[in-house]
Amino acid sequence: MKAKVQGLFGVSLLGLMAATAASAQTAPPAPGAASDDGLAEIIVTAQKREQALNDVPLSITAASGDKLASQGVKDVSDLGKIVPGFSYTESAYATPVYTLRGIGFYDTSLAAKSTVSVYLDQVPMAFSILTRGATLDLERVEVLKGPQGTLFGSNSTGGAINYIAAKPTRVAKAGVDAGIDNFGQVQLGGFVSGPISDTLTARVSARTEQGGDWQRSYTRKDKLGGSNFTTGRVLLDFRPSDTVSFELNLNGFVDKSDGQAAQLIGVVPLGNPARLGALATYPRAPENNRDADWSIGQEPKRDNWFYQASLRGDVDLSDAITATSITAYSRYHHDTDLDPDGVALRDYFYNTVGKITSFSQELRLAGKFGDLNVIVGGNYARDKANQQDNSGPYTDATSAYQLVDAGVSPVPFFTYYQYGNQKFTNKAAFANLDYDIGDKVTLHGGVRYTDTKIDFAGCTADLGFRLGQGIQNLVNFIRGGAGLAPIQIPAGTCVTIDASTLTVGEVRRTLKEDNVSWRAGVDFKPNRDLLLYLSASRGYKSGSFPILSASDANQFNPVTQESVIAYETGVKAKIGRRAQLNGALFYYDYRDKQLKGRVVANPDVFGPLEALVNVPKSSVKGGEIQFDVTPVRGLNFSLAATYIETKIRGDFQNYDSYGNVRNFGGSAFPYTPKFQGVADVQYDWSAGGRVSPFIGVNLSYQSATKAVLGNSRLTPSADLSARGGLKIEDYALVDLRAGANIDDRKYRVSLFVRNLFDKYYWNNATRVTDTTVRFAGRPRTFGASVSARF
Repeated sequence: MKAKVQGLFGVSLLGLMAATAASAQTAPPAPGAASDDGLAEIIVTAQKREQALNDVPLSITAASGDKLASQGVKDVSDLGKIVPGFSYTESAYATPVYTLRGIGFYDTSLAAKSTVSVYLDQVPMAFSILTRGATLDLERVEVLKGPQGTLFGSNSTGGAINYIAAKPTRVAKAGVDAGIDNFGQVQLGGFVSGPISDTLTARVSARTEQGGDWQRSYTRKDKLGGSNFTTGRVLLDFRPSDTVSFELNLNGFVDKSDGQAAQLIGVVPLGNPARLGALATYPRAPENNRDADWSIGQEPKRDNWFYQASLRGDVDLSDAITATSITAYSRYHHDTDLDPDGVALRDYFYNTVGKITSFSQELRLAGKFGDLNVIVGGNYARDKANQQDNSGPYTDATSAYQLVDAGVSPVPFFTYYQYGNQKFTNKAAFANLDYDIGDKVTLHGGVRYTDTKIDFAGCTADLGFRLGQGIQNLVNFIRGGAGLAPIQIPAGTCVTIDASTLTVGEVRRTLKEDNVSWRAGVDFKPNRDLLLYLSASRGYKSGSFPILSASDANQFNPVTQESVIAYETGVKAKIGRRAQLNGALFYYDYRDKQLKGRVVANPDVFGPLEALVNVPKSSVKGGEIQFDVTPVRGLNFSLAATYIETKIRGDFQNYDSYGNVRNFGGSAFPYTPKFQGVADVQYDWSAGGRVSPFIGVNLSYQSATKAVLGNSRLTPSADLSARGGLKIEDYALVDLRAGANIDDRKYRVSLFVRNLFDKYYWNNATRVTDTTVRFAGRPRTFGASVSARF
């Protein structure tokens, strides 16, 4: 099966690339949208103005709300079904990680800034943890690939995901959607839209997902994985005149769902193996999607909520100039229990609580002066993020074992916590222009200046005095050797050691950075059906502080900002009325990539400790292509593929997940498969009596990758490759759908099967203290859904 799938995509990719040089991605019409007129035109706002997708010189994947619903795209994690080059990682600590074209940042802090920015109606979602409800009631989604910043509210090195909500209508409309699957998960949602007065329209939408335990314990009779998630949105459009409009967006979610349990694949002790106890002989998880394990009474569980309010105002100052203001405020509350070690023993447990508040303001002017389109503006953002992890059993895995081996009393379970409080201030000014030279050539240019400040305070703290006693004894032993007076650590206070002063306490840091990002390009359109483009751009991602169990204050040192200079060439070619062939070739010069690694902060006290590090030089190169065709009325076919090669350039020495020194020069990035492909076919036909049946199939594939730099074995001497180690194996998933649209699409009944062949796959593998675990994908799921539109 795997060889056939690789062959199919490989031959298709080579054949299509031979036919034309690369392009930006596009999406086929929604089911039933194709007609004898051929492919439907897609309108996007990727450049903050409405344009046909074929006229935008950027790599973009666009998909309608209908397409997302029919293919089971319920949140950001499902975008890989329609966006080759996009990867979602289920981190061990509940923070989602997004990677686009090999550019990602694996840090599990709530306040980790993503390399892939996410927006809802141009309002930035400051952190990836806030994006879970963004897919509610959408008009479309646009995924922009490559560095962004000259047009959008946040700098990013990987790309941007823009969700565009379905807007209020001038006539009364309503809809309801319901579904159920074989695990018992029930989904119910709907919307109501229409006018309130001559100048005010509204749209109210909501969706809830309940039940559906899909994981099971393999050591006892127990289940996990049920949903308890509800999201809603209220949109108000106020148009007092033809030149003035306002849009108020109130949205939020409540998530009380189960988290995901990990699967145990190996035990590698951090210290003396004799102290493992029952963990040494704990059975490994069976190799299937469902079986995992977790501790009774500390099941992975969420109790999170989020709300956001945004107000957009547009005023036409003249026939040529429009002023736009976008103001947004959001608040997020996080209370999540995590049991990431893959066993039912009380080995390792986290309760993470946190709060995020975010404010952003953008002001811009957009004007069209003959052949020149100009946008100038500025934005300001202020985010605050507080996080506390109540965890056990050790302040730092490596250092705790060293304390035990040195004769210091072992630390009992649940005796410490770690916290980090951060304040982000971001100020930026930007300008972008597009200039038409005749009717065939357009020049593009953009620039953005960004000033960023991050204030940080955090530490590892004792919940009693057992841990504090051990740290106090250790520090005083070292101070005595240096001729310094002993110190006293009060119970319940910070115990992170400042090695420079041999004291303990809260760690405070400030990071100030600025940068200039830019974009330049030219496109050539010899006729209405062909666009060729060439561009270069530079984007930045701000520096970042970690939240971790820090034994040494140097572990809280931030990574500095990373940057990418991207070169891209592409073509968008419409072939007659029924086919579209697009693609792109790109090369990224990547500097100071941010990565979770280890540092030796104080070799006289501790060994290598977890920290964030910068990789000086690396590169990304690759290509992507998409072919859409509707050969006959009702038949839509789409094939998309991406090839990405990532590489660390030069020498880069650091530590692997098991504390061994490695030179990672030449290594590929984690979570970056070389090849990804998507194929989708749907056929709609008329059966008479206002009934239009449809049947469709979706195939998604990604090649193997790793969850770490370098070797993916569990230990240098024990290659457990039969279980994959820290490797993420390649996989292909097949989804089926069938049903009928009734009465001109007013009603729809459909059946679906996702992961038809029950393929065992996973999107993350990581080490959690003594255990090495993976997070499996969903098993085969089938069900039915119905929808009605009025």
